[in-house]
Amino acid sequence: SKAIIILLCALLVLLGVGYVDLYGVDAEGTASASDISLGLDLAGGVSITYQVVGDEEPDATDMADTIAKLQKRVENYSKEAIVYQEGTDRINIEIPGVTDANKILEELGRPGSLYFIAETDKDGNANYSMQAVTDAQGNASYAYALNKTIDELKADGSIMLEGTDVKTATAGSIKDQTMGNSTYAVDLVMTEEGTKKFEEATRNAYEKGETLGIYYDGSFVSVPSVKGVFSDGNAQISPMNSYEEAESLASTIRIGGLKLELEELRSNVVGAQLGSEAVKTSLEAGAIGLALVVIFMIAVYLIPGLASSIALIIYTILVVLCLNMFEITLTLPGIAGIILSIGMAVDANVIIFARIREEIASGKTVRSAIDVGFKKALSAIVDGNVTTLIAALVLGLKGSGTVKGFAQTLALGIVLSMFTALVITRMILKALYAVGLKDEKFYGKAKDRKTVDFLAKKKIFFTISLVMIIGGFVCMGVNKGTSGTALNYSLDFVGGTSTNVTFNEDMDLAALDSQVVPVIEKITKDANVQVQKVAGGNQVIFKTRTLDVEERQALTEALVENFGVNSDLITAETISSTISSEMRSDAIVAVVIAAICMLLYIWFRFKDIRFATSSVAALIHDVLVVLAFYAVARVSVGSTFIACMLTIVGYSINATIVIFDRIRENLGAMTKKDDLEQLVNRSISQTLSRSIFTSLTTFFMVAALFVLGVSSIREFALPLMVGIVCGTYSSVCITGALWYVLRTKIGTKKNK
Repeated sequence: SKAIIILLCALLVLLGVGYVDLYGVDAEGTASASDISLGLDLAGGVSITYQVVGDEEPDATDMADTIAKLQKRVENYSKEAIVYQEGTDRINIEIPGVTDANKILEELGRPGSLYFIAETDKDGNANYSMQAVTDAQGNASYAYALNKTIDELKADGSIMLEGTDVKTATAGSIKDQTMGNSTYAVDLVMTEEGTKKFEEATRNAYEKGETLGIYYDGSFVSVPSVKGVFSDGNAQISPMNSYEEAESLASTIRIGGLKLELEELRSNVVGAQLGSEAVKTSLEAGAIGLALVVIFMIAVYLIPGLASSIALIIYTILVVLCLNMFEITLTLPGIAGIILSIGMAVDANVIIFARIREEIASGKTVRSAIDVGFKKALSAIVDGNVTTLIAALVLGLKGSGTVKGFAQTLALGIVLSMFTALVITRMILKALYAVGLKDEKFYGKAKDRKTVDFLAKKKIFFTISLVMIIGGFVCMGVNKGTSGTALNYSLDFVGGTSTNVTFNEDMDLAALDSQVVPVIEKITKDANVQVQKVAGGNQVIFKTRTLDVEERQALTEALVENFGVNSDLITAETISSTISSEMRSDAIVAVVIAAICMLLYIWFRFKDIRFATSSVAALIHDVLVVLAFYAVARVSVGSTFIACMLTIVGYSINATIVIFDRIRENLGAMTKKDDLEQLVNRSISQTLSRSIFTSLTTFFMVAALFVLGVSSIREFALPLMVGIVCGTYSSVCITGALWYVLRTKIGTKKNK
């Protein structure tokens, strides 16, 4: 029968995709779970250290500008790449998922030293000319070369612009108007000061009928002829032989636009920051959490629970497949996005199954109840997921670094969870019904639940929330006065100390995690020690909060005493934050824009600004309460802090939408005799089981991470659990009451 065919197809898909996840599509394991690109925190990558050229200490502003531009540049390799300062004149670049440092160095080039040079000086002498060049094999070729030194060119005014005068350089294609063919070019946009210089440079070259040489890192990368005077700050270098050639030149110009000239000091292949133990326990926790969710769903919802469990396993397998397909780099914040999307996948099923039970209780047959249940649950599922998807898209477009990683996995999870909940679960459920599981006892029947008078306690709930939020700010003020910082910022935000240790033997990451890290944590009182093992030797880099002289000495003594390390082979450097001020501002701007977009969407869908206002108010409430927890518990605020807050934003808005969808539905059937306060209480009570069950299933996932994870992961999971509880509390106790207050105070005339 059709039902058996559907079940067999679902089983074949499960087995087929599961096989690919485990073993890949070829002998090398391509597309398998082990082939997923992992971030620096989970798998390691390449670490490159540059030093500023020159004897003088570089200006702090120039260093910050150089770091910001390098950050944008290296994100072409990975969205999770990080750039930070070491000491006073060094810059570290860490790129995950790559192992060939030499290739990266070759492609990245030497930052700085880009010049636009006039073909002739004021006296008409040639600054550069075509000259014969002989390679190592004795083969001769011709290329442009300088006739003077850079210092001489600077002295006689022949250098018209430098790299810092270029704002952006991008590769693109243009259409040849005469031949109709596409060719490739590099588009240049100058800075305000560079625009004036470029106008002068192009006028000088155009009037003389000369070229304008682009000189970088000891050689000419392009010597274009000038076909006009460019006064608007825009220019184009064309034609290029290929897009790759255009992109290479654009990249060279961008990297050459740094304010400081840098030279490579060292490059290493490094291990995962969180260590192999963190990856292993995260996977174990995910598997245990998923198993608990499956057991819970089957125990509570019987046959529908079984259908959703099969769909959830298919969902998890599809996530692994799509992470490979879209080449998404998975990091710890990315895992948070997947955890949230698993919770939302279950959430959609809980909403549907609750509706099915209500329809069975109203007298409908099981088959009819399944159809109506899916239909009535659709609006809440779509609205809840779309609002979170809006947030993910905005964060992906406006955020940077780990924020982008979180947004990508969250968006992927949302799309897949909607597909599995609305399509896969429905097909499996109907197939199970068709093969003979038709008795309503297999599906359950909604019981008449007493309506809880939540609104009667709204003043108590509002007071509790205000006390928690104000208490958090008070605690932050106290922390600021006693320790100098409102929150317990980790090295990701405020920088710290990088200690390079050469051990007497090659210690693997498991040994470092279990033996060395506890010793360091005891001295530093820092649960976020980052460990990076340098490949091909016994060197290990430990990153901690900033250590004073006494703590550095104590750490050296402990390493010598416990592991017999030579104290001369222990060096320590102060490092800047890995989350730059630009990344922080990007995250804040992204969250604000996301909140506004969600507000507008909810306003559009619910045709009532009070629904939107209440939703965003609850979202802000949850963020502030979790922030208060960070302050009171002194949980370390690191890179996972941003991911944690973003997870709570997505979770909070989704939970609120479900309740508001039921209020909207009940308002549509409301008569003049019905009491609005009673309607709100009834709506919250009708969705109460969904709120509790979804919180429990998501809580299972995060709690497993907390119990099994290493210290840094526990510090990520703990506030997330607080956020889940807080999100449930605000959805049930705050949002409905807040909407009622706004409705009765602001919309009084409309309600009469």
